[in-house]
Amino acid sequence: MFDCQQVARFFILRAYEDGREEQMTNMKVQKLLYYAQSLHLALFDEPLFEDEIQAWRYGPVCPPAYRFYSKFEAEQLPMPDKYSFSQITDDRKDLLEEVWDYFGQHHAYYLSGMTHVEFPWKKARKGLPSEAPSTEPILLEDMKLLGYQKLEQIEQGNPAYKASISYLLEQSFKQPAKDPEYVQEDEINDWLTSLLS
Repeated sequence: MFDCQQVARFFILRAYEDGREEQMTNMKVQKLLYYAQSLHLALFDEPLFEDEIQAWRYGPVCPPAYRFYSKFEAEQLPMPDKYSFSQITDDRKDLLEEVWDYFGQHHAYYLSGMTHVEFPWKKARKGLPSEAPSTEPILLEDMKLLGYQKLEQIEQGNPAYKASISYLLEQSFKQPAKDPEYVQEDEINDWLTSLLS
């Protein structure tokens, strides 16, 4: 298991690699950590990192990562060292890449707005006004359910999705090559007799 700062550094580095570093703020990192944790829970049935995510005013926040990057306020975050990613396994890197590809293209305020309409953040805040502070944790089981929803959205956004579904539906409605064979009445009686003996 990783800590949230390792995962945060991964996303910051990806922003620099893609030329989107000016968008990479502390707020955006927090939302990417939240979605990475959610998808990881849905795929692997365990947390990606053990640090708690809380339902703060502007959306989900992982406090250790927030504190580490808080000195930058809303400014661009500096590029991390690459060596820190050697412990991330290939399957986890694939997941983080998927999170980056799907969510990394959006601005921090867009991601924050998304989290405000999703149930895990709203449930953890228990009806507090949007401007009220909170450090209430977002439950792992709620993030896991959100992860399932997000996986479905990502899958449906794949260009091959519609073509695959169309092909499968077409195949399922084609007439079989030969007439189906039906069970005969005497075969049913034999089968029932064998069960009762």
